[in-house]
Amino acid sequence: MIRFAFDPEWMETVTAPFMVNAFVAGVCIALAAGVMGYFTIARHSTFAAHALAHIGLPGATGAVLLGLPVSAGLGAFALGGALIIGALGKRASQREIATGTVLAFATGMGLFFARLSSQASQQMQSILFGSILTITDAQIKGFAIFDLVLIAVLAIVYRPLLFSSLDEQVARAKGVPVGAMNLVFMAMMAGVITIAVPAVGTLLIFALVITPAATANILTASPFAAMVTATLICLASIWGGLVLSAMFPAPPSFVIVTISTLFWAVARGVAALRR
Repeated sequence: MIRFAFDPEWMETVTAPFMVNAFVAGVCIALAAGVMGYFTIARHSTFAAHALAHIGLPGATGAVLLGLPVSAGLGAFALGGALIIGALGKRASQREIATGTVLAFATGMGLFFARLSSQASQQMQSILFGSILTITDAQIKGFAIFDLVLIAVLAIVYRPLLFSSLDEQVARAKGVPVGAMNLVFMAMMAGVITIAVPAVGTLLIFALVITPAATANILTASPFAAMVTATLICLASIWGGLVLSAMFPAPPSFVIVTISTLFWAVARGVAALRR
């Protein structure tokens, strides 16, 4: 029988160095996931976002096989898959087909690599479900650098990216480089997936990228306000999950996903009552 007993020394756990790293990493992850989550929903690319995490699986297991950092392999395959999907799927309908094809091949390759090495097989648990408590100082620096790059790129392409996300056909008619915007979006999403997977894993990535953005879209209609709201919800889910997992010892990724889902369920319920 599973029991969640209260830990009276939870404050010591929360202030431990590994937990401080997790809180700081949560800020970086929430910023990236909150901003890109809005564009993911606006571009009807939720399946692509979910698939990119799984496409990175062979990169992660292959990196373990070669003795390389897991995040490097994950990021390389996620970026490669993102660019392939972006190039093959210029329209939303085409992206679905391209995403499914690349996803199936990548999943099979990931399982093949895992079979070649017992160490890769052991790493599968953390890759699939995440391990935010093991994030290192070096990873946090990488997350921070990525956030700065992401904000800089968004500052440059914000208007055409938003235009092509909300109305692709009109944007194409107005001369917006929709194909280039699609590639830029997919590349940025690959980066977000790479930094979010250590927190919740490839199977639960929706909880950070999609669910907070979906909740924010219920609460506000403004794109910028939705991005800010999604970021705050994502951060509250991560920080709340870390604190509760310290108070009542449980896997942090499970608690983070639960809190994020509860935010969405409450928002849906309140919106339904208002209608």
